Amino acid sequence: MNNTIFTGAATAIVTPMHADGSINYEEFGRMIDFQIAGGIDALVVCGTTGEASTMTDDEHVECIRFAVERAAKRIPIVAGTGSNDTGYAVELSKEAQKVGADALLQVTPYYNKASQRGLAKHFLTIADSVDLPIILYNVPGRTGMGISIDCYKECAQHKNIVATKEASGNMSLMMQISAYTDLDIYSGNDDEVLPCLAVGGKGVISVTSNCMPKEKHDEVMLFLEGKRDEALAIQKKILAFEKALFMDVNPIPAKEALNIMGFNAGECRLPLCSMTEAQVAVLKAEMEALGLVGIIK
Repeated sequence: MNNTIFTGAATAIVTPMHADGSINYEEFGRMIDFQIAGGIDALVVCGTTGEASTMTDDEHVECIRFAVERAAKRIPIVAGTGSNDTGYAVELSKEAQKVGADALLQVTPYYNKASQRGLAKHFLTIADSVDLPIILYNVPGRTGMGISIDCYKECAQHKNIVATKEASGNMSLMMQISAYTDLDIYSGNDDEVLPCLAVGGKGVISVTSNCMPKEKHDEVMLFLEGKRDEALAIQKKILAFEKALFMDVNPIPAKEALNIMGFNAGECRLPLCSMTEAQVAVLKAEMEALGLVGIIK
């Protein structure tokens, strides 16, 4: 069996920005500390929610290094180092290993896509290049392609490929991964955590936990402890807020929510732009109902 990177909830953490678009490392440190104090089980840095697609190489590596040093081994740091260029993903993964990342997140190639045969070769080439556990990331809504069960089976044979972040919304595929591989499964969609756990999943890689780390951790752990009604109660309580976090393209609402809480998350880099006033009002109303407005001083 493969080694588990984490059980519970990992936050796909945003990257706070100054007004000029540069990375606000002071605030990034505050956010990391808030996550750990809230009981989060791991952090995923430089993922979709972290706006890795608009980072320079230096920024990408520095964000990973900073998170590793700030976390100081209190929780695992999973570095997003995926690309649609296999060679680039290999080099970025090697750099993440050098600066101390505990694991890697590898998204399916986007735009140029790949056949399932090419996809397997892509993941296996990256896995051969490092000595870190790897989480595959299946998010066809973002990349235009998905991972088939046969590709999963092939990749699962590699000692470094130990898990998947499943954001396909395909519960049948999740069941097949559970039945036919030994990969750990993490839900990549906040509102599908409980179905994922029901078919053997280990947790969630969450956007919601940027604002509510304790609740997402508790939701998973209560379910795994057999307290399913209590876990479901948490999901029902925060569901409307979770839906509001995806009323616009992620991570636009997540950053706005953190600003409403009192963090200085800033805005997203273009081509992502700020929400409308009407959208902000909806988001803030959901946050007020949960007591999240202005709680960070």
